[in-house]
Amino acid sequence: MQLVINTYGSYLRKNGDCFLVKNEDKVFEVSVKKVDSIMITTSAYLSTDAIKFAIENNIDVIFLDEFGDPYGRVWHSKLGSTVLIRRKQLEISATEEGLELAKEWITKKVENQIDFLGRLKRPREDKAEKLEESIKGLSEIKGKLAALSGTIDERRGTIMGFEGSAGRIYFDALNYVMPERFKFDGRSRNPAKDEFNALLNYGYGVLYSLVEKACIIAGLDPYIGFLHTDNYNKKSLVFDLIEMFRIFADETVVYLFSGRKVKVEFFDELKNGFTLNKEGKALLIQALNENLDETMRYKGRNIQKRNIIQFECHSIANSLIKESKDAGVGGL
Repeated sequence: MQLVINTYGSYLRKNGDCFLVKNEDKVFEVSVKKVDSIMITTSAYLSTDAIKFAIENNIDVIFLDEFGDPYGRVWHSKLGSTVLIRRKQLEISATEEGLELAKEWITKKVENQIDFLGRLKRPREDKAEKLEESIKGLSEIKGKLAALSGTIDERRGTIMGFEGSAGRIYFDALNYVMPERFKFDGRSRNPAKDEFNALLNYGYGVLYSLVEKACIIAGLDPYIGFLHTDNYNKKSLVFDLIEMFRIFADETVVYLFSGRKVKVEFFDELKNGFTLNKEGKALLIQALNENLDETMRYKGRNIQKRNIIQFECHSIANSLIKESKDAGVGGL
């Protein structure tokens, strides 16, 4: 489970083989055996023995800002990286191989969007025509992606352009199925201009922390990306890989709205937008974790969605190692 500290002024410490959490409402304990990660979403107090306890048990502590963006994490230093994987990341990041990987990730994102709109279309006969038009538009972009060739440096702008076009079609379709009270006008970030984007941005932030952890465990260098530019201190590969998994947050947020679980009281209105309050964060994090715990078919097996993120990162790392060995580059 993910232990979420969401109440301002909460105190987390070690108590025997448990984490003890104390806040203004209650005091409770959670066995260390049940905790996979600890997420801090507000100002809180953590004892050093609790941090040491987490590190000793391979539990990462993640800190999210008010918009859901991870700004730090505490974790052990026994990372899964090898020099070979990082070297191969650098070698192919600007080659045809790098382009094929980037195309694969963005194509998967578009395929997920097509599939989700198809699922939304089935029970909405009155909106089927519009949704089918959107699916057709996304399918055309998928075809254009498949036809690209060259290096990532030559095609980066083109891929990003296709991705942007797909996003506009996709979010316009999602807006079309939203309740009238919560309609939105495209994507907006930090702050969100509306309630939909406030929830979605926070969900993406939670996913970002999961993808970063999966990269580290698999031995991938989060800073060596292919599609997103590697600016100083930017985890470019995480931005690349999260594209395949944004669907987990998308469907969580849309189903919260369609299930009439979202209330205006879950948001704080800012001067130029919206942010989630304590109740809104609790709603989203619980729903997203429940979605990630669901199983789906993945390469012939039923696997929890959250584990697919790790499997994909391991698959990428293994393919890089294999390519290096086949090319006679070094060894582990």
